[in-house]
Amino acid sequence: MTTAHELDDLLAAYVSDFVARNAAARTLKKGLDEVGVGFSPSADHLTFRTDDIDRRAEEFLRLGYAFSETIQYKDWFAKVYRKPGYPALFIDQAYADERGRTSIIPGWVKRFGDRTLHHIAVRVEDIERAMDRLQQAGIRFAGPIVGARGGPLRQVFTVPEDAEGAAFSVVELTERHEGYQGFSPPQADSLMRSTVRKRGT
Repeated sequence: MTTAHELDDLLAAYVSDFVARNAAARTLKKGLDEVGVGFSPSADHLTFRTDDIDRRAEEFLRLGYAFSETIQYKDWFAKVYRKPGYPALFIDQAYADERGRTSIIPGWVKRFGDRTLHHIAVRVEDIERAMDRLQQAGIRFAGPIVGARGGPLRQVFTVPEDAEGAAFSVVELTERHEGYQGFSPPQADSLMRSTVRKRGT
């Protein structure tokens, strides 16, 4: 098997597992399948939580992803990895020192491990319209849209799916403009806080 096929199969397995365990993702997939698009081509980025980003990234570096950037927050940080033709990988963890004490990430990783996706971001053309359609299908959102209307990046999370009595996974809707492919630290931190009410999970 070629490296490209191995990567395709690996990502497909992670996405399939996520969709099977997240009702919002299944709703999106059903609509995308009906018009022949499918879920995977709409993925903007995939997010893993871990307690060791560099170790977790090894699986993907071996298959052609490359480190792109580090983004830092108050009690957690993330590294972004990219490979042309594939969704970006956003891998996050709490700081290992005192700064990470308040992060919700370690509790999540302890409960669910780091071999499953925390969320998939689905790229949409009009985030309000996508939210409206999903809300009509019974999907709820954890907070307001983060990012200014007309700005380069706008995002929102669905209410977390529960697993084992704890907040497990979310779908993110992402609207991009001006060719912007990056991540905004204030926005990502605000999205993280949108699920803090389920603290300790």
